Amino acid sequence: MSQRDTLVHLFAGGCGGTVGAILTCPLEVVKTRLQSSSVTLYISEVQLNTVNGASVNRVVSPGPLHCLKMILQKEGPRSLFRGLGPTLVGVAPSRAIYFAAYSSCKERLNHVFAADSTQVHMVSAGAAGFTAITATNPIWLIKTRLQLDARNRGERRMSALECIRKVYSTDGVKGFYRGMSASYAGISETVVHFVIYESIKRRLLEYKTATALDNEEESVKEASDFVGLMLAAATSKTCATSIAYPHEVVRTRLREEGTKYKSFFQTLSLVVREEGYASLYRGLTTHLVRQIPNTAIMMSTYEVVVYLLNG
Repeated sequence: MSQRDTLVHLFAGGCGGTVGAILTCPLEVVKTRLQSSSVTLYISEVQLNTVNGASVNRVVSPGPLHCLKMILQKEGPRSLFRGLGPTLVGVAPSRAIYFAAYSSCKERLNHVFAADSTQVHMVSAGAAGFTAITATNPIWLIKTRLQLDARNRGERRMSALECIRKVYSTDGVKGFYRGMSASYAGISETVVHFVIYESIKRRLLEYKTATALDNEEESVKEASDFVGLMLAAATSKTCATSIAYPHEVVRTRLREEGTKYKSFFQTLSLVVREEGYASLYRGLTTHLVRQIPNTAIMMSTYEVVVYLLNG
């Protein structure tokens, strides 16, 4: 891959990630709140009285709409964009690193395995995920801390810089890498996503090429091609997310401030023991509602920018 091609993939990946992050930030905040151990903050007094009655021992998680309503009532609309700053700072380099590593690794592996085979896509996606996670984890930890900073209207909110100082003074440099083990576990989601995405993308290309040959026309990019890529991205991400979602809950718990959660497997077993298996899928609906359009926007923006820059 030439230096120009690498830069094109860096820029396209950054553009795709930025656009998707801005449009879906409110859903990201709701999802993070639902995943956290402080989710009971969003249960109304009536629900708490009912839940804490003599016949009920376990707190019932509020739904995404109720959580959204409580955030708006107690904290105001601005809280739905908590953590957007670190997201915008991190999403461009994170996605840029990811797509550049993915494309570069795929280019190299095509000479080792069968070109564009499942093995190539799986190893490339895994290597790209590992690279991006290692490089940007501190940014995502700060983002999660800010999203979990629930303060009522009128109260001064913690800034990203204050959050950085607090993490460093409490846990030192290693504090910025909390939750990274869960992120590594989440590479499985990325691998499944790209394998399915590339498979659908290849089939769409084969169908378009066959149709063009039958009609004796030149195969060119059309608007319908990008719609197909968006649908392919949404389908592949839905499958991958549903399979690997528990790592998201574990990661959020690990990134919470001053919690009892210490490591990936310790957190996983503790959450299951205290809250049940269903808690590992808390916020999944919100995550899917956010992730499907986010991924579709990100992947289609990436493909469009690559296409435009490559002529």
